[in-house]
Amino acid sequence: MKKLASRPIDSVDLLSVPFFAGTMIWESRVLAKRELREEGDLDDVAHDELGALSLPADPLVPVGYEPRDTKASLKMLGGNIIVNLAMAGAVGAVNKFVFKRRILNLGATRWSLPAAMVAWDFLYYWDHRWMHEVRLLWANHVTHHSSERYNLSTALRQPWSGYLTAWVFLPMPLLGIPAHHVAKAGQLNLLYQYWIHTETVDKLPMPIEAVFNTPSHHRVHHGANPQYLDKNYGGILIVWDRLFGTFEPEVRRIKYGLTKNIDTFKPMSIGYREFADLARDVRRAVGWRNKLGHVFRRPGWQPVEQSTHQLAGGRDC
Repeated sequence: MKKLASRPIDSVDLLSVPFFAGTMIWESRVLAKRELREEGDLDDVAHDELGALSLPADPLVPVGYEPRDTKASLKMLGGNIIVNLAMAGAVGAVNKFVFKRRILNLGATRWSLPAAMVAWDFLYYWDHRWMHEVRLLWANHVTHHSSERYNLSTALRQPWSGYLTAWVFLPMPLLGIPAHHVAKAGQLNLLYQYWIHTETVDKLPMPIEAVFNTPSHHRVHHGANPQYLDKNYGGILIVWDRLFGTFEPEVRRIKYGLTKNIDTFKPMSIGYREFADLARDVRRAVGWRNKLGHVFRRPGWQPVEQSTHQLAGGRDC
C-alpha cells in the first residue's frame, strides 16, 4: 500500500473513516482468539529461514493488535494526509503541465477511467518495485513495512515522503488521461489494498488468486522470511508480478516486519530513521561513486572495499 493521491479529500475518503474503524474493531476481536502463534505453528520451517524471532529466546510470533503499534500506524496516516495535502498543489501543477503536452487524448473516450485504473496499477507495480530496489525510495517506503504486526491498521501506516515517486505516474497525463481520472484511479487502488492487510482471510479460489492481489499474496510481501523478501509488488492485480518474475506464493506462515526491526513506536523515527541512516552512510563514504551508491543502489549495498574490510574483521570508525 502506498501514498494517497495528491487530490482534495472527497466523500469516499470521509465514508472510509467509519468503515476502517468498524472493520478494525471486528478484526481485533477475531485475532484476539489467536493472540500468540507458537513457533510450532509455522509448518516446521527451518530456524535460519524464520530469522531472529525463531531463536529460543523469543519463540513466539505476535499476531493481532498491539495498542502502541496501532496508535503509531494511525499517527503515520495522519502525517501522510497532512503532507499530501500540502504537496497537492505542486503535484497537480506538474500533472497539468504534462497534460497540456499530451501525446494522446484518452480523456475523450468512455474508456478513460478503466484505462486509468489499469495504467495506475501497472505504474504502481514499478513504483512499488523501485521503492524496494533503490535505497532513497526505500527510505520512504520502509515506514509501511516497519510494523511487526499484520492487520488492517498496518494498511494505514503510510509514509510521509511519497512525493519522491510522484513522477512515476506522469505517463498517465502524458497519454491524455484527465486529472480527475488519475486521482480516482489512485484512490480506488489505495482503498482496494486496505482489505488485503489481514490474517483473517485465507487463500481464495484459484481464479481470484491467479489474477488479483489477495491477503495471501500481500502477506508474502510483508514477510521478513528470506524467500518472501521483495516479492508481490502488485496493487490490485497480481498479474504484473507473474509477468515480471517477482511472484511468490504463500507456502508457510510469515514473520512480519523488517530483517532488522526498528523497535520504536515514535512517528518521527518511523518516518525518518532510514533517511538519517542514509545520510550517515553518504557522509562516511569515500568518493562520489560510493556516496551515490548508498543513495541509488539497493538497500543494504556497501562499497566493495568496505565489504571486504568488514569480512576481514575490520570495523567502521
